[in-house]
Amino acid sequence: MTKMNVIIVTIMMMVTEGNKIELTCKATPDFNLYVSLLKSDPKGVSADISGLALIIINKIKELATTTMNEINGLYKTRPELKQASDECSRRYKTILNAAVPQAIEAFTKRNPKFGERGMVDAGVEASKCEEGFKGKSPLTSLTKSMQATSNVGSVIVKMLL
Repeated sequence: MTKMNVIIVTIMMMVTEGNKIELTCKATPDFNLYVSLLKSDPKGVSADISGLALIIINKIKELATTTMNEINGLYKTRPELKQASDECSRRYKTILNAAVPQAIEAFTKRNPKFGERGMVDAGVEASKCEEGFKGKSPLTSLTKSMQATSNVGSVIVKMLL
């Protein structure tokens, strides 16, 4: 654990539960996104850092599910994008079937290093999906949301290492 992470954890133990989210959020690359993600879950206020990471993982899962629904819609509305949609479908299935379960298992077993890998993988898979459209992606906003959520989650995991 880096000196900065030790300081953050020490401060978090000294503050009230309501301030814990805000202090943790300040350590992430996107304060506003992190606050909105955690405040949307009632468990966020009382969760420890592992619990906060699990909330982010669940948000990644929700976002991947939403994106898969969009991809399935593309098959009907944009058949000319079938090849790129197939690639995205494969990538988002990887997020849902490998990255998310790996991260959940890592945090439930208190092994955050593997949880970080799952969060990072979610962002990488989303980026690869986007690249398949060659700049004309109808999924750009969802992809950017996945990348941002993944980045925030990986920072939270680093606080546990």
